[in-house]
Amino acid sequence: MNTTELQKVKQRYNIVGNSDGLNRALDVALQVAPTDLSVLIIGESGVGKEIIPRIIHDNSPRRREKYFAINCGSIPEGTIDSELFGHEKGSFTGAIGESEGYFGVANKGTIFLDEVGELPLATQARLLRVLETGEYIRVGGQKILKTDVRIVAATNVNMRKAISEGRFREDLYYRLNTIPIQMPPLRDRGEDIVLLFRLFAMQMAEKYRLPKITLTDEAKAIMMKYKWPGNVRQLKNITEQMSVLSENRVIDGDAIHKFIPEDVESTQLATITPAGGNHSFESEREILYKILYELRANVSDLRREMNNLRKQIDTVREQSVNGGAALPQIISGQGANVGTGGRQTPAVQDAVAEEISEPESLNLEDLGRQMVEKALERNGGNRKKAARELGISDRTLYRRIKQYGLDK
Repeated sequence: MNTTELQKVKQRYNIVGNSDGLNRALDVALQVAPTDLSVLIIGESGVGKEIIPRIIHDNSPRRREKYFAINCGSIPEGTIDSELFGHEKGSFTGAIGESEGYFGVANKGTIFLDEVGELPLATQARLLRVLETGEYIRVGGQKILKTDVRIVAATNVNMRKAISEGRFREDLYYRLNTIPIQMPPLRDRGEDIVLLFRLFAMQMAEKYRLPKITLTDEAKAIMMKYKWPGNVRQLKNITEQMSVLSENRVIDGDAIHKFIPEDVESTQLATITPAGGNHSFESEREILYKILYELRANVSDLRREMNNLRKQIDTVREQSVNGGAALPQIISGQGANVGTGGRQTPAVQDAVAEEISEPESLNLEDLGRQMVEKALERNGGNRKKAARELGISDRTLYRRIKQYGLDK
């Protein structure tokens, strides 16, 4: 496509920029528009992926038909099938009437599925059938319906990784990815950053009747060096902040640092790296699984410690009934213990030997409290040393100190 035609498209859709990546994406969109091929737009959040399907639809034979843009990530999993494919009356609670769904209403038109990577697997199977045969069934229905819809999808996730993790169907990916269009991130668009800043600054000045802000050469260099993790959306927000909050309408290097972090690396998302590996958790679900796994391990340790303590208490009670017959076993280390793997620590031996002299007043809570008190007393109140002597973790000792009211 020649430059003149490309500039006409940019003016029509208010697209600012002349970077090679942006021009290539627009060129591919215009070339594929007259066909019915499926298109998958790939790019980070905030790069402006939503303009591409609009260009495709407006320059296609379907331009006089309906166009729907659907954010798949914003529809609850329980209702997304109904939203897309419709439902029959009474098919679920609240279905007081039948619904055609987007694929029914948009027949002969175009549907843009934004964040398609967020679709549930069951919905992906339904979508695959539409792409392959043009057929679908409403939720709660049995009749096979036909639709003639052009599908354009977009995603900001790594689809290859999603496929390998079982979160996205590989066959659906290839059906959607007939024509891929890569939208470049803002950090790779060079001078487009300054051009977009001028546009947003002018819009703010006109909308709120403010003096227009401008950038010095130093400020422009900082803007172009910044990584812009939020892409065009972030640039617009920062420009709006500058327009409202800056007293000086000429933004220099010092002023711009009030809105953009000086450390460009600080804009990157933090990763969690477990010991002994370089794997980074990119999914909140994976992080939660790790936390729950560690919590379960802590609960198991606590349960094991309590069982050992219960065995020791039973042994002491037996001693109180049998007149001291069990005492030699406890002192010699044959009795149960708390968290020492079958080995009785000297601290536990001393505590038990001292306290069984008054078996009639002994109960479970008293024994636990007295063992902790004696251990703390022998270690001068040092909780770490006391926990070590008792053979329990610091956290378990702190919990018992609080339980027995010894922290007052």
